[in-house]
Amino acid sequence: MEAVVIIMALLFFVVVALGVYGTVKAVGAARRGVDRTITQARRTVEDTTLRAKSYGQVGMGSELAQLRLSLRTSMRATQEALATGVTVDASLSESVALFERLSEYGHQLDDELRRLERDPDKARAAERIPELRERTEQVVHSADSLRWAVRDRARKFADDDLASLSEQIRMESGALRHWAAVDPDDAPGAAAQGPSRTWAEPGDGVTGANGTSGVSGTEERKAADSGPQAITARDPQRQAPYPWQKAPRPESTT
Repeated sequence: MEAVVIIMALLFFVVVALGVYGTVKAVGAARRGVDRTITQARRTVEDTTLRAKSYGQVGMGSELAQLRLSLRTSMRATQEALATGVTVDASLSESVALFERLSEYGHQLDDELRRLERDPDKARAAERIPELRERTEQVVHSADSLRWAVRDRARKFADDDLASLSEQIRMESGALRHWAAVDPDDAPGAAAQGPSRTWAEPGDGVTGANGTSGVSGTEERKAADSGPQAITARDPQRQAPYPWQKAPRPESTT
């Protein structure tokens, strides 16, 4: 009895532990989903605000908004291209490491541009715009170069695979269309082995079921080698009889 109680208690604790573990995992997944949604929404709001500033303002505010927007767009597109490419091409791991280092400079530059937008000293901020523009263009150029290199590599592999597949399909199509009529007399071993059929054929010199004999095989081959004949009606009396045909009756002279 005590053993049963102990077993039931252990089962109860196992079930409770599994329930707690599942609840923690579910809460963690839900929290990550909420954080991802919040981050995405915040990013969308920031991009929309930057677009509005770049088109709705003039002067330093518009230029800073354009710099931030181009920086964020380029870095995000490169990150997505690398994340997609590394799943099918493991050699892109070094490119991912280089992009992570570039991302650090990109985040620092974006923070600096954001602080410059809120700086009350507009004259001092305007003096730093050329330097920030040059740094932004450098980071954007590096990100674009890495992204297009990844895309060119993927396209090159896809083109090579398509060319190889097309060549295989071409060879298979040629093999499927390759047929040739083989003359049984020209086939190897045909004269030694003879015909593979075991029943009488018309004109093979074997006596038929009605007791009549057909044309010899030599005469039949000569007739076949003489070329195509004209499409005319044959004389039924000269036609070689088949085993299942009855002998024609002679015409009555009376």
